[in-house]
Amino acid sequence: MQKKILEFTNILRNSGIRVSTAEAIDAFQALDLLSIGDREIFKDALRTTMVKRGEDVPSFDELFDLYWSGFYDSLREQFGEAANRLGDFGIDLEELLHQIAEMLKNMEGEVGDLSELAKAMLTADLNQLEQLIMNAASAAEINIENFLQIGFFSRRTLEQLNLDGAGDEMRDLASALEQAGMDPEQVAALRELIDGLMEAARKVVRNFTERELQKQNHDYMEKFRRETLLEKSFYHLSEEEIRRMREVVERLAQKIKNILSIRRRRLNKGKLDLHQTLRRNMPHGGIPFELVFKQRKKDRPKLVILCDVSSSVANVSRFMLQFCYSLQEAFSKIRCFVFVSELGEVTHVMQEGDINEAIEDALEGGDVINVYTRSNFGYAFHHFWQNHLAAVDNKTTVLILGDARNNYNDPRAWCLRDVFNKAKNVVWLNPESPSAWGFGDSVMDKYRPYVDIAEEVRNLRQLAGVIDKLVL
Repeated sequence: MQKKILEFTNILRNSGIRVSTAEAIDAFQALDLLSIGDREIFKDALRTTMVKRGEDVPSFDELFDLYWSGFYDSLREQFGEAANRLGDFGIDLEELLHQIAEMLKNMEGEVGDLSELAKAMLTADLNQLEQLIMNAASAAEINIENFLQIGFFSRRTLEQLNLDGAGDEMRDLASALEQAGMDPEQVAALRELIDGLMEAARKVVRNFTERELQKQNHDYMEKFRRETLLEKSFYHLSEEEIRRMREVVERLAQKIKNILSIRRRRLNKGKLDLHQTLRRNMPHGGIPFELVFKQRKKDRPKLVILCDVSSSVANVSRFMLQFCYSLQEAFSKIRCFVFVSELGEVTHVMQEGDINEAIEDALEGGDVINVYTRSNFGYAFHHFWQNHLAAVDNKTTVLILGDARNNYNDPRAWCLRDVFNKAKNVVWLNPESPSAWGFGDSVMDKYRPYVDIAEEVRNLRQLAGVIDKLVL
């Protein structure tokens, strides 16, 4: 039992549930005091000792069912269906098996010994079948990473099990019983039973492999969906994908924050200053009793966001705003402006209440600006130049998001030039391909000389890469 508890503990850890050694020991101690014969008590004891966070409970429950009972239940169901088919022939299974056993005694020496697998299948010994299949899976060295490998590892396990060989043995047995005088109807029923058992065995092995995928890569499908969302164009997201994308943004932001935390600790420690260390330790004969480190201080930048919220780029704006505000501790100050034609500041909106609700209000509410007009970048930039240029200094990164589709209005690129001359960096994120910049009503070519970094951002992976460069 201790070995199985340790295996289950490793499965939990591989699935992202943190279980310490001390908690595994607590589980052993709890089971010493409680009856493991009661499934619910056993499950509650493991959950109580191993799970610390409420969000991990559903994963624990699913993995518990997969590891402790799911396979045997599948085995019983599949082989039960195979045996029940005989009812269509009006054949009693127990009577048939008893008759087979009696005839085998009389035929001793005429029929070769059956393998353990064939005997277990014919006698419906589910415990023996479970052990044989698990031994075969262990020999097959199942290390499954995605659902495309299910067929491969199922075949590999069946080869180790030698199911085809057991099937041949049982069919040879049926032929020998027929020649020994067994009733033709009984022989037909036996052959039907053998076919059903073979089919059931294949289904059980595939089911076992699918469960191994779930155990070894519990959140594989969720990871697969997240990876798919990272690559999917913002233009083609459904409402459900927009909702799930928020969770993906939060995960990515948390990952960047973790990296930031590690780098700050390294910066605080500093590098060894060899020159000052030698000078400080001259009284000690040059032996470095006292170490001197170079203190490096990296100032957090200010961030000014100018975000086009017209319908053509609304999704890009939505997730960029969420990203930036999820990482706001990476900046000393954030000011946020949205525009279509008019420009309005939404800094206060973002700092109050739920960030997702605030973003939706900024994008769709119409309380700050008229979001239903036609895009005019020149008008918006001129408004910023007139009223908010003082917000930009040599520690400010200006982040602009928009497709630069100006509807043939005056781009007023000189406004962006003045911002560029004052700012530390100007970064432009454009959801259109660079091949489209400057064509039609795009004025990206007019703004490009006054931008330090111009990147295409059509999906979340590209957006995360740019944000990563800004804060790391």
